[in-house]
Amino acid sequence: MTGVAVCAGSVCTVKALWEGRIQKLREDREREKERWNRRALRGRTMVWQNRINLARLKEKVVTEEGRVVLRIEKEEWKSLPDALQQITYLQEWHIHRTGLEIIPRFVGKFNNILVLDLSRNSVKEIPKEIGQLTKLRELYISYNRLREVPEELGDCENLEKLDLSVNRDLCDLPKQLSHLQNLYHLDLSMNCFTTFPSAILNMPALEWLDMGSNKLKELPDDITRMQNIHTMWLQRNEITHLPEAISKLKNLGTLVLTSNKLEQIPVCMEEMVNLRFVNLRDNPLQLHVTLPQCINPEEEEDRELFGVEFMQAYIQELKNSKKTYTSNLSVRIEAEISF
Repeated sequence: MTGVAVCAGSVCTVKALWEGRIQKLREDREREKERWNRRALRGRTMVWQNRINLARLKEKVVTEEGRVVLRIEKEEWKSLPDALQQITYLQEWHIHRTGLEIIPRFVGKFNNILVLDLSRNSVKEIPKEIGQLTKLRELYISYNRLREVPEELGDCENLEKLDLSVNRDLCDLPKQLSHLQNLYHLDLSMNCFTTFPSAILNMPALEWLDMGSNKLKELPDDITRMQNIHTMWLQRNEITHLPEAISKLKNLGTLVLTSNKLEQIPVCMEEMVNLRFVNLRDNPLQLHVTLPQCINPEEEEDRELFGVEFMQAYIQELKNSKKTYTSNLSVRIEAEISF
């Protein structure tokens, strides 16, 4: 019988390879098990965290004047948790001084929202999902860090009040905001506008506008489109003259132009019979006009030195100076002809 020789070295090598593979398989299984455990732990942690966040949010929900309101103030909430999506029945958000940096995209799910007030935070961007809030009536994002406004905001067809003041670097509005047919209150003060946004001229319901503390140099001639405007704050700009068209704003009752660069008050402004309050203080007006002293001291205290009475006196003085100039010019011409 012929014997079969077996190499001990080969057997040992195969055995070592086999045991190595088994060991690696065991280690792989252990690692996979550990990964699954970590995932499960994260999942459970997230579930518990969501529950904690939801409970924390619900503590901030109150009912005011029949509306369900989320009110958070002077707490650190740089972002809003996903748990907020579980209370989409909210009608108002009031989130102030929290350091909020991001408006979540799921804001569009809050179909019942009427008021969104995120003033005094650090928001840099309004998500385009804002346009899904078709019931929204009031939006306040003042004292934030916005550089632009999404055109989708124009889809908020029921918006009545919009406050974008004190964002510093905001310098334009998308033309789509002219779709806001119900907007009557707009605050753009303390930004960086150098021109009057065309969208404003096409907001038929607009009554109250504040563009103070910008860099406006002039008002557009087609400002006459703003036929419902009754209050305009234009203080602390760089306006050098007023267009003749301003006299056609028949409903304008309040006009503030302090600290601009006006050298003249146009004569046409005497036609603005509904103008009840005007302030022209701190402008380099060419004519020096002194109002007559009031007989009644109480009337003197109530008088606005650069108000409507001043404006009327200035215009009269301007007209008189023009008449004097024309008369003197005629005399000189006649004298030259006679000579």
